[in-house]
Amino acid sequence: MHDSWSQLAPLSDEQLRSLDRYLDLLLEVNAVMNLTRITDRASAEVLHIADALTLVAHLPRESHRLADVGSGGGVPGIPLAIARPDVSFVLIESTQKKAAFLDRAVVDLGLSNVVVEAERAEKLADYRGTFDVVTARAVAAIGELAQWCLPLLKPGGRLLAMKGAKAAEELEAAKKTLHRLGAGQPAIHRTELPGAENHVVVEIQRRK
Repeated sequence: MHDSWSQLAPLSDEQLRSLDRYLDLLLEVNAVMNLTRITDRASAEVLHIADALTLVAHLPRESHRLADVGSGGGVPGIPLAIARPDVSFVLIESTQKKAAFLDRAVVDLGLSNVVVEAERAEKLADYRGTFDVVTARAVAAIGELAQWCLPLLKPGGRLLAMKGAKAAEELEAAKKTLHRLGAGQPAIHRTELPGAENHVVVEIQRRK
């Protein structure tokens, strides 16, 4: 699996070991707490790690600030933080038990570029307008997601929403909301990931 991960992002041996360790932690804790419905390692390697790493190609090359909203068990935030140690991450997760797991993972993996916020995104007033990128996976429909995520972005910043087969349908339903929020024209990027054929990245820029 390491070869396919490395095709998605330039990863050192140390980073590959950290990704393996993260999966160990996730599956270990998932046995006693519901963090993910994916319970076998082979599937998790694709649907958690590889899926998260498909976002690397859409991130700015320079250092920046990124918020992962509804981080849950840490996907995509933690794999991205391992892959991009130059980027400052805030993992936003309102469920206290899940946020406690994220804190544990951050310490265990030595991720000095990650902060965990155990709060709902819409309540984090101090973070509004401070991020270059916001990511989200399996959190809510695009219209609702945009209301939480776009205010966190700087003008020109981008929401990268990881979606499935209903992405175009959700975008159509969210047209008025996106216009009201000052969003640019959305783009849908298809991912080439065996085992996750319907996965896409919806990119929405905050214009104003």
